[in-house]
Amino acid sequence: MKENRYRAFLIKYAEIGLKGKNRCFFEDCLVRQIRNNLRGLGEYQVTKEQGRVFVECPEDFDYEDTAAALQTVFGVASFSPVVIIDTTEWEALCRAVGNYVEEFFPEKNFTFKVECKRGNKEYFMTSPEICAEIGSYLLKRFPELRVDVHHPDRYLTVEVRNRAYVYSEVVPGPGGMPVGSNGRAMLLLSGGIDSPVAGYMISKRGVYLDAVYFHAPPYTSERAKQKVVDLARIISAYTGPIRLHVVNFTEIQMYIYETCPHEELTIIMRRYMMRIAETIAKESDCLALVTGESIGQVASQTMQSLQATNAVCTLPVFRPLIGFDKQEIVEISEKIRTYETSILPYEDCCTIFVAKHPVTKPVVRIIEKSEKLLAEKIDEMVRTALETREKIEVSFYEE
Repeated sequence: MKENRYRAFLIKYAEIGLKGKNRCFFEDCLVRQIRNNLRGLGEYQVTKEQGRVFVECPEDFDYEDTAAALQTVFGVASFSPVVIIDTTEWEALCRAVGNYVEEFFPEKNFTFKVECKRGNKEYFMTSPEICAEIGSYLLKRFPELRVDVHHPDRYLTVEVRNRAYVYSEVVPGPGGMPVGSNGRAMLLLSGGIDSPVAGYMISKRGVYLDAVYFHAPPYTSERAKQKVVDLARIISAYTGPIRLHVVNFTEIQMYIYETCPHEELTIIMRRYMMRIAETIAKESDCLALVTGESIGQVASQTMQSLQATNAVCTLPVFRPLIGFDKQEIVEISEKIRTYETSILPYEDCCTIFVAKHPVTKPVVRIIEKSEKLLAEKIDEMVRTALETREKIEVSFYEE
């Protein structure tokens, strides 16, 4: 395969280039995340140089695995497999570009355009001059080629730095900001479609994720719990390792079910989930909570219901899917490969205790009045749930 002839990848970023004096910090976060995602694949050299990041590959690297890992690194706008030319001496450079065309394009009947990025500003030729001269050289060496500067079949890009690089393929990356550049947040992760997508979306803005899952045995099975662990592992390909907190919520749910008006069950349970998640978040140095809620999707996600759950939180609550419809969320879940796991038929604790006619426009003072009925036992139950929670380290790229 021709892919095996490449020995390096050129990484390009977009937003990071706008960061001015702070750009170095974001570049370092990007380099760290690339190294993390490639760690299990071999000994790669990841370096940064003048607005670019270069990944040099080991001799026995797997092209497909490497490309797949790079496509999960937030902050990567695109990347290109490159051939490294160890010299910038002019005649050698021209021959090397010609050899690249000879090797990678057996069929020469195409139009092309040469583009040049001159990182070494002391080089004796300007970028337009390099493009023109290399184009002329290629036309002489391969008479069947034709130049088309407007709509070419192939772009041939040459970057001249301390050494030179040539490439013709650009692979889109996920974009966003590198994970770790914008703090840490706590994701309320269920076994549904929405919350894994919410975690992906918020992590795309550079946020490390922890997660909390509310388990309700025997009403929810071990398979339901494993489903959530599997979802966390899938999205950790993008987010980096996730610390998953599994909270036993059965006693709290049953107490609410036995004590409070049934039409208020969903909103009161949700408020206690938010309280518990916030406590864990603060212990874990998280700066916000993240949920997969979207306005009007279900009874607990009306504007009034969201206000009622927000009322128990002091940390900000981020809802990256707030304006999405279900099909848009499904499309993202398919792209990040969580959809097939999310639709497995294992119930989570929220769906087990849904009332027949849940209140859709809860009033906070009325909900607070109902919660007073729980005063005798609820605080102790919450403490027990926090103290007995299980902590699981989840990583797509295992150590």
